[in-house]
Amino acid sequence: MKEAHVLGETFENTDFTQQTLGKGEYENCTFRNCNFEYADLSGFNFNDCEFIGCNLSMAKLVKAAFRDVVFKECKMFGLQFNECNEFGMSFRFEGCSLNNSIFYKTTIKKTLFKNSKLIEVDFAECDLSNSIFSGCDLSGAIFENTNLEKTDFRTSVNYSIDPSENRLKKAKFSLSEIYGLLRKFDIEIDKNS
Repeated sequence: MKEAHVLGETFENTDFTQQTLGKGEYENCTFRNCNFEYADLSGFNFNDCEFIGCNLSMAKLVKAAFRDVVFKECKMFGLQFNECNEFGMSFRFEGCSLNNSIFYKTTIKKTLFKNSKLIEVDFAECDLSNSIFSGCDLSGAIFENTNLEKTDFRTSVNYSIDPSENRLKKAKFSLSEIYGLLRKFDIEIDKNS
């Protein structure tokens, strides 16, 4: 079957669990209010695309390529970004729910996570240098041997990052959330003093 090369199209209110999106390359396309839950996007290439209000939860991403892709207000539970094609991988997330997704060992420098829920997301051995976590909830997110150099956490909450297990040079944190760096020491911090 010949692979599709789709340029500049908009897909709206489409349930890709009922009809199949043609495998291939999608460039400058917009997907609005589409359902990709449990869809197999393996081997697809998305370049300069936007996903707005879509459900991509549990989609298969083996060798899928995301280059300069924007996700806005998307439900993205349990995605395994560690299985994606890493060449040129770059995206940003705004108002998304990425709970239980996996970025293990990925290189995603300069990634913007804005107003997103990142509950129990696995960032172990990930290169997140120069990334920005703006207004995010990082409850239970895993940071182990993660490169967080120059990463900005100042407006995010509920993270737990062990400074002895992660690279934090020039990373930015707010004083109100400093406990997230000291949690492993089981010390009490008086927030009133």
